[in-house]
Amino acid sequence: MPETRSRAMLDYYGRRAAEYERVYAKPERQADLARVRTWLQAELTGHRILELACGTGYWTAWLAPAAASITATDASPEVLAVARAKSLPPERVTFAEADAWSPAAVPGTFTAAFAGFWWSHVPRERAPAFLSGLHARLGRGARIVLLDNRYVEGSSTPIARRDEAGNTYQRRRLEDGTEHDVLKNFPSRAELEAVLGPAAERLRITEFHYYWGASYTIRRV
Repeated sequence: MPETRSRAMLDYYGRRAAEYERVYAKPERQADLARVRTWLQAELTGHRILELACGTGYWTAWLAPAAASITATDASPEVLAVARAKSLPPERVTFAEADAWSPAAVPGTFTAAFAGFWWSHVPRERAPAFLSGLHARLGRGARIVLLDNRYVEGSSTPIARRDEAGNTYQRRRLEDGTEHDVLKNFPSRAELEAVLGPAAERLRITEFHYYWGASYTIRRV
């Protein structure tokens, strides 16, 4: 089942690559996005960053001026093609095709990891395993920063269904006419604290209106 779900997600994001960044053009979200960009750069300034599930490189581009270096990875060649076309400074930013579930396969030395809008696609029952692999790859003392959506009635795509593990799904329609059931979880602050807290030092959860961010230092792997 996890492999089937992963293939479906890759197919969806491959099809969505050309239209993906339109979600950041929603007028009501612009003030929030400005606050998020400022927050994100402050959290990761000067770090050598492993970025997981970078998608089209929207957040890679915002981080590039602040980071020492970024290795931005994604499992979808279609979204990576869009990201590479941004012509970000090659001395600071490199892109690589890699699965977010396998950070150990990405070469390099990193002081931080960033995952934007990936956590919501991690099944609740698999979150501890994902964190364990990520923490083991970076090691104690490294910084972890997560960024994702909050559910806002009237702006977010409605929840279509919920599975037996409590994961929620949205029904999304793309411009090519295809419809996709997309795993999209919206954790509460308490849920984030419960799953991130055991291995985290100085865990900080920041709630914006449309987004949330979490940052911490790995205390143990």
